[in-house]
Amino acid sequence: MFENLTEKILETLRTLGGKMVFTEDILDEVCRQLRKNLLEADVNVKVVKDFIESVRAKCVGIEIKKSFTPEQQFIRIVYDELAALMGGSATPLNFKVRPPAVFLVAGLQGAGKTTTVGKLAKHLKEVHKKNVMVASVDVYRPAALEQLKTVAAPLGVEHFESPVVDSARHRAVLAKDEAIRLGMDVLLLDTAGRLHIDEEMMAEIEDISSELSPAEVLLVLDAMTGQDAVQIATSFQERLPLTGIVLTKLDGDARGGAALSVRAVTGCPVKFVGMGERSADLEVFHPDRIASRILDMGDLLSLAEKAKDTLDPAESLKLARKVKKNDFTLADFYVHLQQIKKMGSFENLMRFLPGMGQLKNQLKTMSPPDTELRKIEAIILSMTPEERVNHALLNASRRRRIASGSGTRVEDINRLVKQFLEARKMMSRMAKKSGMGKRMRMW
Repeated sequence: MFENLTEKILETLRTLGGKMVFTEDILDEVCRQLRKNLLEADVNVKVVKDFIESVRAKCVGIEIKKSFTPEQQFIRIVYDELAALMGGSATPLNFKVRPPAVFLVAGLQGAGKTTTVGKLAKHLKEVHKKNVMVASVDVYRPAALEQLKTVAAPLGVEHFESPVVDSARHRAVLAKDEAIRLGMDVLLLDTAGRLHIDEEMMAEIEDISSELSPAEVLLVLDAMTGQDAVQIATSFQERLPLTGIVLTKLDGDARGGAALSVRAVTGCPVKFVGMGERSADLEVFHPDRIASRILDMGDLLSLAEKAKDTLDPAESLKLARKVKKNDFTLADFYVHLQQIKKMGSFENLMRFLPGMGQLKNQLKTMSPPDTELRKIEAIILSMTPEERVNHALLNASRRRRIASGSGTRVEDINRLVKQFLEARKMMSRMAKKSGMGKRMRMW
C-alpha cells in the first residue's frame, strides 16, 4: 500500500538534505515535485491543489527549530497535512441505537462486499464483543445467500436463513425481525452489487435504507479503481446517507489516490481498509498512522495492536520467561513462528516498520522473508523432538539427514543454528535489561 508514493515522496524530501533554510526557490521545487508525486498516485486534482497550498502556507516564514533540519520540519508539516486530509483520526462505528444496530453494506459489483461483510462480522464479534447476524438481501444472484453462508460459517456468527422472497426490502425486514427475536446486537446486511447508473437498483437500496434507518451505511470501494472510487462514492452519497467507507484491495497495486481523496471530496470518513483475502485482513483506518506509513515512519502502534489481538498472552509470557533464562529452544522458536504467522505475511508486517521504504532496493536482492521462513520451518520440522530441544545433538550426520529431509543444504542448517544461538544470546540480554517478563504479565 502506497509503496510507489512513499518512494517518490522520499526522493522529493531528499532534495532538502543539507539545506539550512526554506527559500522561495527551494519551496517551489519541493512543492512542484510533491504535486507531481500525488498526481501520479491518482489523487484528485483539486485535493492536490488545496494540499500543496496548505503545505506551502505553513512553510513560508517558518522558523526552523534548532533541534530540527529543514527536511525534518517539512516532513512534520506534510505529515500533519496528510493526516488532516484523511480525517485526522479514526471514526468509530455507531452503536448508540436500539439493538439490533443495522449496518447496511453497499457497493458496486465485484468491489468485495460479501468478503467485507465477513471481515466486519469477525471484527464486531472479536473486537467489540457483539452478537452479530449477517443477512443477504441480494435477490438477483442465486448463489449470493450460499456465498454469505459459507463466509459466515467459520466465523461463528449467526446467518439469516431467508425464505424465498422476491423483494429485497421484504427480506431485509424479515432479517431485522429475526435479529430482534434472537437478541442480536448488530445486523449486517449484504446488498446486491449494483451500477451507480442503474436507477432501479439504486432506488431499491434507497428504499431499504429508508425502511430500516440503519445506524451505519458503509460503502465498499475497490481502491484499485483510483479516481473512479471517488466518483462512485459521490454517486452513492447522492442517494444514501453514507456514514463510512471501506476501501478494499489496498494490499494490491493500488496507488493510494482513493484513500487520500475520498474523505476530502465527499466528507465521508474511511472507517476500514481491506488488506487481504483472509477474514482477519481488515484494519481500522487511522489517518495519522497511514500518514506515518506514507512517509516511511512506520506504524508500530498498529503493529502492537495486531500482536495483542493475535498472539496468545500465555504463550508469549512462557516465551518471555524462557528468553530471560536463556532457555529458548528451536522448538520454542517454531511455536512462536506459528503465532506470528497468524498476524499475516512477514512482507506485510515489515511495512509497519520505520525506514522500510529506504531499504526497498536492498531487499529486492534478498530472498523474500516468507520464503526464508518456510525454509526454516522445513528444517525444524525435519528434526526429531529431541534435536529441537537440544541443538547440541546436531552433529554432522544428523545435519546431513535434516538437509535431505527438508530439501535444503547442510550450509543452511549451519547458518540457522548459528543465527539462532546469536539471537538467543542477544534476546536474553535485552530481556534482562528491559524487564520483558514483567511487561508481558501486564499485557
